[in-house]
Amino acid sequence: MNKIQQLINDLCPNGVEYKTLGEVLDYEQPTKYLVESTSYDNNFETPVLTAGQSFILGYTDETEGIYQASKEKPVIIFDDFTTSFHWVDFNFKVKSSAMKMLRPKMNTDINFRFAYYAMKCILFEPQDHARQWISKYSQFPIPLPPLPVQQEIVNILDKFTELEAELEAELEARKKQYEYYRSKLLSFNEIGGGIMWLKMSEIGTFYGGLTGKSKSDFTDGNAKFITYMNVFANIAINTEINDFVKVSENERQNKVEYGDIIFTGSSETPEESGMSSVMVTKTDENFYLNSFCFGLRLKEEYQTELLPEFTKHLFRSKEIRKQIIGTASGVTRFNVSKKRMGKITIPVPPLAEQQRIVAILDKFDALVSSTGSATDGLPAEIKMRRQQYEYYRNMLLTFPKVK
Repeated sequence: MNKIQQLINDLCPNGVEYKTLGEVLDYEQPTKYLVESTSYDNNFETPVLTAGQSFILGYTDETEGIYQASKEKPVIIFDDFTTSFHWVDFNFKVKSSAMKMLRPKMNTDINFRFAYYAMKCILFEPQDHARQWISKYSQFPIPLPPLPVQQEIVNILDKFTELEAELEAELEARKKQYEYYRSKLLSFNEIGGGIMWLKMSEIGTFYGGLTGKSKSDFTDGNAKFITYMNVFANIAINTEINDFVKVSENERQNKVEYGDIIFTGSSETPEESGMSSVMVTKTDENFYLNSFCFGLRLKEEYQTELLPEFTKHLFRSKEIRKQIIGTASGVTRFNVSKKRMGKITIPVPPLAEQQRIVAILDKFDALVSSTGSATDGLPAEIKMRRQQYEYYRNMLLTFPKVK
């Protein structure tokens, strides 16, 4: 019998008491901790936080109104609209007033970290744009086993969390290493070496995505189509998809072919505009492109001069991305110009050099990519560990109510 089961049998064999979050946690409004200036700089000392996915928005040099958190006095920051939350054990300021700072109430038999993990088990998605803590979220009940049981559960779940953090840190380090070698291998600063420098308009022709489609055409479709996020998130088009569109035999729509280089047309920032993905899969299936992206099809004479496996890396390289970003313009959304993109100059090294570069960069991509084999790479391992953690967390935090 393991330790936690022994504790449960000894201390709460007949079940445990449940209390609402509002009964065990106090909240504080963030008003006095709001940052005044959004002129962030990584050289400044104090992080500015959001309870959303971004978490750390930047760093400020403001010295007043800092929330004093530490390992000994942590806090949970809670987004009052989305119910997203984070554990924080360092000093900070906040960006939004739509937040609650949660701390355990005095004289309650609760381990604060246990309450945090219990909150992770609450499955709730707000259906209205309203402040959620007081009206709904604080009313959710959580189990309160005796403190020794709470502490043992925390010990177990913290180990899972630490392992995931280590894997995330390794993934980040590998991504930086990948970026370094991709930039180094694809810079081609030297003249010569059999490298041709050609404009994109010289090597290929641009084409657009689907036209004349309504929302209903994307229900019960008969042909696969490539979404915006498929292009944005992958250097090679993911063809194992369940995205379908209705296309009749007599429609004049562009099909995506092997070797085509696909680009996103616009984004909220110039830096994310014109992201590329390449069709590296040979298939008899028809694939169509969404209307928010466009493709570049290589002219016949260059289809044997540029390997798709090479272009998938080339168009995500620092040098080419810099040129693509330079073609974007806009105010609230930034659109790349196909005309200006046509003037971008790219290197075409000998095939043997392309193959050498691909062999190196594919190894890095397999390690850091989330779209490869289900069992390969750090993202797959992180996903597996996270699923394992969630399984044990839910199991450990399930108690019968005391009768």
